[in-house]
Amino acid sequence: MPVGSRPGGRSARVRAAVLAAARTLLVDRDAELTVERIAQAAGVNKTSVYRRWTDLEGVLGDLLTEYANSYVPIPDTGRLDSDLEQLALLVRSGMTGEPGDLVTALAAAAPRNPRAAQVVRGFFAERFGLAEVVVGRAVARGEAPAGTDARAAIEFLGAPFFLRRLVVGEPIDEQFARRVAAAGAAAVRAGAFVAPRDVSIVDGSRAF
Repeated sequence: MPVGSRPGGRSARVRAAVLAAARTLLVDRDAELTVERIAQAAGVNKTSVYRRWTDLEGVLGDLLTEYANSYVPIPDTGRLDSDLEQLALLVRSGMTGEPGDLVTALAAAAPRNPRAAQVVRGFFAERFGLAEVVVGRAVARGEAPAGTDARAAIEFLGAPFFLRRLVVGEPIDEQFARRVAAAGAAAVRAGAFVAPRDVSIVDGSRAF
């Protein structure tokens, strides 16, 4: 919020109306998503939107930040396979709903808009950080090798969803989410995310 803005009153009403309008237009895939269209749908002057958010990415970033503050139910079923499956289904739910539209719009803007890139990076850093506990619990239970890089494992789990959403445009259905989770669990158990030990050659022999 700009310095000097009051959290209540007209400023709060404008913010709520603009974010609600942006949310509605995102859900309607055929709607034109511009600052002017958002302002029209919100019933406010477009200069009010530009004054507060500067550009479209600012509006979308505010909307994503608001979503990021929502509660995230991290699975804790007691088993790596089912934890990752539940996590993958949560990712699917997000990627096929409004958050997925937000991420797509901001990811497309990120190369030309540093603020959009910062918002996207911050959002996923927070989400990945919360999900790392799933892998940490698996290590503690002996289901995954000690030294497993939890962040790398969670990134591996999420990557196929973004490939489908942002690159190939294929459907993200439940079967796909379950396959991704099964592959992720197998890779974690196999030690694919354990950092390799340094290898050096000493007097012609290999030392670890």
